[in-house]
Amino acid sequence: MKQFPANFWWGAATSGPQSEGRFNKQHANVFDYHYEIEPTAFYDQVGPDTASNFYNSYKEDIRMMRSIGMNSLRTSIQWSRLIDDLETNTVNEDAVRYYNDVINTMLEEDMTPVMNLHHFDLPVELFDKYGGWESKKVVDLYIGFAKRCFELFGDRVKYWATHNEPMVVVEGEYLFQFHYPNIVDGKKAVQVAYNLNLASAKAIQAFRKLAIEDAQIGTILNLTPTYAASDSAEDQEAARIAELWNNKMFLEPAIYGHFPAELEELLSNDNVLWESTDEEKAILQENTVDFLGVNFYHPNRVKAPDVAPNSVGSWMPDRYYDAFDMPGRRVNLDRGWEIYPKALYDIAVNIKENYKNIPWYVSENGMGVSNETRFLNQEGIIEDDYRIDFVQEHLEWLHQGIEEGSNCFGYHMWTPIDCWSWLNAYKNRYGFISNDIHTQIKTIKKSGYWFKEVAEQNGLTELQ
Repeated sequence: MKQFPANFWWGAATSGPQSEGRFNKQHANVFDYHYEIEPTAFYDQVGPDTASNFYNSYKEDIRMMRSIGMNSLRTSIQWSRLIDDLETNTVNEDAVRYYNDVINTMLEEDMTPVMNLHHFDLPVELFDKYGGWESKKVVDLYIGFAKRCFELFGDRVKYWATHNEPMVVVEGEYLFQFHYPNIVDGKKAVQVAYNLNLASAKAIQAFRKLAIEDAQIGTILNLTPTYAASDSAEDQEAARIAELWNNKMFLEPAIYGHFPAELEELLSNDNVLWESTDEEKAILQENTVDFLGVNFYHPNRVKAPDVAPNSVGSWMPDRYYDAFDMPGRRVNLDRGWEIYPKALYDIAVNIKENYKNIPWYVSENGMGVSNETRFLNQEGIIEDDYRIDFVQEHLEWLHQGIEEGSNCFGYHMWTPIDCWSWLNAYKNRYGFISNDIHTQIKTIKKSGYWFKEVAEQNGLTELQ
């Protein structure tokens, strides 16, 4: 038996926009709006209107999560649901009731609520009016929203996160066209990355001023480790820059309060460096995280770029590196992602050795598989042994990192119940619990029963 630390978080993660549905929601976020104007961009034209119906079924859903051993759950409070007037931050009373009920239900079920404030779901009005995260005005409006959350729910929610995967906002919205507004503008992307870091620090500052008892605040980053294709100087340099852009741009400000000097120098030389002030730099320096959430799905393998980085054309960060597909790699063919569990160990060691051994947890890890009904048995249970194997392997490597001293306090799967997943909608399913989106009938998968055993014994037995 491989035992995990006492009071280890065994749970899962979802988000407001991906689980709740649009019921009684005052504002559209960027994904709500994108679906309104272009439903054909979404798999099978399924949008976020119903999602997993969590808004209506949260009590039953949370009880089902608890029944499979989950002692914690991360979700998010939707800015577009909680706030009525986005300029003055007046709150919507139905939303306050709803989030209070969700939090209280978790506590009644002896589950730790972890609340995130931003999961790709900027109110679209703030994009239309100010340019969204391009604008420091929006940063300050977000702080007003965050304060409302802390004041309303901080007496019971003791773990907060400022963002989920802020790099995805940068890349999806401003570089690679997979999130609305699908802009391609390297300079705007760099400013958005800075503003998201600033928003996180300012939210932490507001949180600390409220001095909520026994409460902590962190951020959640997709720390995809970078692996060079070879030991050549060219491939190693490509990996160094990819690591600066993809990981250190958010990780170093979160933990050390400043950006890597090498990154600032590179962006400055390329004439795309963000606009900042000394006052903002002081806020970043003084407001670092209490803990870190780490989302990990697949490694990032890179090689020297085929085209010289100083070629003429619009600036993009990936001019310094090309993706590399390692021959012989294991892949989840449904999603196209490499399966490389040892990366969780590498993350654990990196945080221990280079990032103050800060308390951290795996905030997302998971395997999206399509058409899971092909694995239904006669009892109506999805036999997702591939997911059990995936989680077991990742937990074994995580356990090794903890044994070597990395300060990891939990593991959250993406996701408890099959949820709506942006443009992919319900194409790939990730949950321990399946969801028939036509009937909203939810059924525990084989992996859910397996996870219950792991959680109850706070450890792993060898795979049979």
